[in-house]
Amino acid sequence: MDWAQDGAAWPHGAHSRFIDVAGQRWHVQQLPGPTPDAPLLLLVHGTGASTHSFRELMPLMAARFTVLAIDLPGHGFSAPPAGGDWSLPGLARQLVALLRQAGAEPALAVGHSAGAAILVQAVLHAGLRVPALVSVNGAFLPFGGVAAPLLSPLARLLYAVPGVPGLFSQRAADPAVVRRLLEGTGSRLDDAGQALYARLMRDPGHTRAALAMMAHWELQPLARALPRLAVPLHLLAGTNDRAVPPAQARRVAALAPRSTLTLLSGLGHLAHEESPSTVAAHLLALQPDLEAA
Repeated sequence: MDWAQDGAAWPHGAHSRFIDVAGQRWHVQQLPGPTPDAPLLLLVHGTGASTHSFRELMPLMAARFTVLAIDLPGHGFSAPPAGGDWSLPGLARQLVALLRQAGAEPALAVGHSAGAAILVQAVLHAGLRVPALVSVNGAFLPFGGVAAPLLSPLARLLYAVPGVPGLFSQRAADPAVVRRLLEGTGSRLDDAGQALYARLMRDPGHTRAALAMMAHWELQPLARALPRLAVPLHLLAGTNDRAVPPAQARRVAALAPRSTLTLLSGLGHLAHEESPSTVAAHLLALQPDLEAA
């Protein structure tokens, strides 16, 4: 995505800046909290999204937190990984390097879908220190079903074929295609939300990044490591999520020793965009526990 072309109209663009870390340029957005010393909330989006995913949640959380949202490598306005490492451990290390460069010490870290997996990986293996984690429809476990063995190889194949990201992006020129893709997650977004995803999907670089993440991820090691997660993990799971069904959150809750599970009735995979006030209420309710920690 081209900041000069798209940045002015991007949600919270006035709060955007770019940070260079080891040859890689990151796009981040930071909303000030109610006081200069307000605790820091870190927001990490999922595959195929960007900071826009938190556009309505961020102002709600800024009532108590300084809010930091990032574009993952290759997504939105962030550059791809400088070393080409799209793996889960690689992205977790890159995230920690960014936070250290920025001098950011989160009091709470929230990840959506794949973003939740990156945060847990960062805590377990990359040295991220945070009092608590929140997962919104986190994608921690390999997808089940008979098609599971085919998904990662298929993503690798699509990633390797020249021109495939461009074909996806051409299809995204049709608003009906974007609407069907989003509704396939179990969520219904308003026209503005659909238009933002359409803009992302029309960019072949962004589409290639989403395919790259899916092609290079192995979730089995993360699933095996979950019993060693020492920090609290608060799981929010939409009952209508068709991308990561609530049953997966129940499995994660059984594996992670300090976990809680809250079901979000009637919400899909993009629960934080469908009902940001609902998600904000659950996050804000955690603050007394964070202060005690």
